[in-house]
Amino acid sequence: MNYNVKFSQSYLFFLFILTFLSCKQGTKPDVSNIKLDVKIERFDQELYNSKSKDLKQTDVLLQKKYGAFYDDYVHRMVGNYSYSNEEILATLFKDKAFYDLNKEVDSVFPNLTPVETDLTQTFKYIKHYYPNARVPQFIAFMSGFSVQTPIGDQYMGIGLDMFLGKNSQFYRAIVESVPLYLSRRFTPQYIVPRVTETYAREELFAERDEDRTLLAKMIHNGKILYFMDQVLADEVPDSVKIGYTTKQLDWCKAFEGDIWAYYLQSNLLFETDYQKIQVLLSEGPFTPGLGERNESAPKLGVWTGWQIVKKYMQENKNITLQQLMAEKDAQKILQASKYKPK
Repeated sequence: MNYNVKFSQSYLFFLFILTFLSCKQGTKPDVSNIKLDVKIERFDQELYNSKSKDLKQTDVLLQKKYGAFYDDYVHRMVGNYSYSNEEILATLFKDKAFYDLNKEVDSVFPNLTPVETDLTQTFKYIKHYYPNARVPQFIAFMSGFSVQTPIGDQYMGIGLDMFLGKNSQFYRAIVESVPLYLSRRFTPQYIVPRVTETYAREELFAERDEDRTLLAKMIHNGKILYFMDQVLADEVPDSVKIGYTTKQLDWCKAFEGDIWAYYLQSNLLFETDYQKIQVLLSEGPFTPGLGERNESAPKLGVWTGWQIVKKYMQENKNITLQQLMAEKDAQKILQASKYKPK
């Protein structure tokens, strides 16, 4: 009889584990039938490997292969229209900093297979929800820290020099132009989330000009982050999605009710003065005026919008992701969310 009791307890525990795992695994749709294989062109390597070749020939070959990206790279990222393509290439190839940076990029990213795998899965989810979404040509490059994830005509760039790891010697050298609170996020694990966010903002869900209130901007940003929840791997931490440290995320959770009370008491939800609301939406080391000893998280409006949207979807389980993203009435989302943090 004792044996049967033990077996029964083990069996119940086994059922619990199965239920738990099925719930975890069921958080994402089955996209195995979607045929997609994301590849990332290594423009960075191709450019560097051409340094000893004829400049004119190199220019022609790169122009033919990379088209709009190459033109943007030469004239907007590393140079301008005051110089010819060949002059800009010659300057790059003679620059020791370009050589050193390329060497570090190669050491951190000898290949991009893990990134390609994760991007493939993410864009399968995107195609599941939006079958007509265009998958761009992905191009890896380095621009001397001028741009991270540019998006242009038929392409999306990945600036590998801005994902080298927070302890890269280069980031300490450029701290005056790129503060440490930004460069700490220049790590490989941020590539897919940042690409996803840029794609969502620029290709799928552009912010409307008429959405000028803090509430409208909060909800728009919240929808972007909720969309990222649905298409990124479950293993991607919330802190990485929004770009917080763990302490900043914990601070937001601990003071969620106080943050909401601050908006209400200051009559900020329907404020349209950008000078007043931008501090709650912009990047920074913290939010001035909130918290002690500068411990507050930055862009609190973005984080709160995310919580409102998540609560809205919890309260309205019949609403699809597509319906959420298409909803233009921010006040409707707030009211239907029943968002009242304590």
